[in-house]
Parts: sequence; C-alpha cells; structure tokens
Amino acid sequence: MTQPVIGFAGLGVMGEPICRNILTKSGETVHVFDLKPEPVERLVELGAIKAKALSDLAGKVDILFLSLPGGKQLEAVVNGPGGVLETGRDGLLLVDMTTAPVSLTRELAEALSRKNIDYADAPVARTRQAAEDGTLSIMVGGTAEVFDRIRPLLAHAATEITHCGPVGCGQVVKILNNMVLFETVVALSEALELGKAAGVDGELLFNTLSKGSADSFALRNHGMKAMLPDTFPTGAFPTDYALKDVSYAIDLAEMTGIRAQGAELARSRMEKAQAAGYQDAYFPALVRVVDKT
Repeated sequence: MTQPVIGFAGLGVMGEPICRNILTKSGETVHVFDLKPEPVERLVELGAIKAKALSDLAGKVDILFLSLPGGKQLEAVVNGPGGVLETGRDGLLLVDMTTAPVSLTRELAEALSRKNIDYADAPVARTRQAAEDGTLSIMVGGTAEVFDRIRPLLAHAATEITHCGPVGCGQVVKILNNMVLFETVVALSEALELGKAAGVDGELLFNTLSKGSADSFALRNHGMKAMLPDTFPTGAFPTDYALKDVSYAIDLAEMTGIRAQGAELARSRMEKAQAAGYQDAYFPALVRVVDKT
C-alpha cells in the first residue's frame, strides 16, 4: 500500500511540536511550510522537506494538516489567493487543527467538497508541554472513513483522540472545553481574591480546594502554577487568544439560540485584562483585574 505524502502548514506554538511528533514517529514523508523560517529549518534538520508556498503543499500532498492562530487565518489560507480551495488537488484531505468557529468550519468543508477535497476539523486540547510530549487530546469532526485515515497519524501527537461526529463537531467540543476552562478560571480568580480579602492564605485556600469537590485541572494548573505565584508569562496561552476562543463560544450560543452568560462574563474579564495591558500575558492574569466594590 502506498504511504501517504503529508503536508503541515502552521508551525507555531502548538503546530511545530505536533508536526515534529508526526514526522519523527511516523516515518512518513512530511512537507512543511510556515511564514517564519526558524521552525521550518528545525524540522528540515529532522528530515522534513521545505515547501516554497502553501500552494506547493495543497497541490502535492495527500493529507494536509493546518495549525493556525484562528478562524481569520484559516479562512485566508483556504479561500484566499493561492489557498487550498484554489490550488488543492483532487482527492486531498485537509485536516484543520486550528480552533475556529463552527459555522466557518462547515462553510469551508462544503466549499472544498465541491472540489473533491475531504475535510476534518481536529482541534487540540491541553498544554504546550503536552504538544511537546505527544500527549494532547484531539477532538475530530468528519466522516468515519476520514477519521479512520487520520487517527494513526494523530496518535503520534495525542493520547486521547475522540471522533465527535460530522464536520464541525470537533470544534463544538473544543470550544466548549475552553469555555468551561475560562469560566472556571474566572471562578478561581474570584475565590482567590475573596479568600485573601477575608484573611485566608491563598496557597492554603487552593490546596484545600484541591482536596474537595472544587478540585479541577484549572485549579491545579492555572490556579496553583500561575495565580498563586502571580506569574503570567508571554509565550503561554495569551489573553488575546483566550478572548478569541471565548468569542467562538458566544458565536455558538447565538447560532443555537442559547445564552451563555458564564461565557459572557469570562469575555468581559478578558476584555478588562486586555485593556489593562495583559493582552500578551498568560490569560489567568485576569485575576489582576477582579472587580472591587
């Protein structure tokens, strides 16, 4: 059986380690492209093949992975000049690992299907370290046939791979995952500031919460590792990105006719953090702008 030729475009914070894991563990030929030369050069040193442009990938490979900052970039890469819709070859399978709006995902998939290009949305969850370690959780939307084709490749980058339903359902699950996380971080920020204002040590508070029903991934990571030491580095998941993702949840709420008030609160806190200059900081920095009466 002929092995698929793989392409990967978008080698940023998550894309580069995902691509590296697929490249080094699969033994497949991987062609790579990014606007920045540094990640391309690092992957070429490991055996990847540098593509001159995205159109080179779309017109050559069998499976093309995308990992982009958001929906705006995804739409440009697919619909723009030299994009996948224009240059993608017959029979191409596009696997989008970007977190993007559900409506856009389904619109792009429909447009590409008219050119005999298959589509799967496969956004990822967990941290940059999980991307490095190959222990991500990936939520896939697409047909069962497409899922079966890409699952062995995704397994090089993830320990959890879930087929969530048809195209767009991977994005639904990812967006709701992030929505719950953001709302939890808002709750933790309020708990921390309330506790300290009432005379309880913050570390004692979070340690005790972790032993009870308030325990969560967000508490043990965003709370204990960022909020308690008051450390919100750039290069992690920034406020601007979190604000983008929570806006997708609100878009989904509008699309389905359900008001997501918790998501609206998370958005307002992130907007306040952004306005206070924390747009590039790790998003739990919103604890610094908790409202005071």
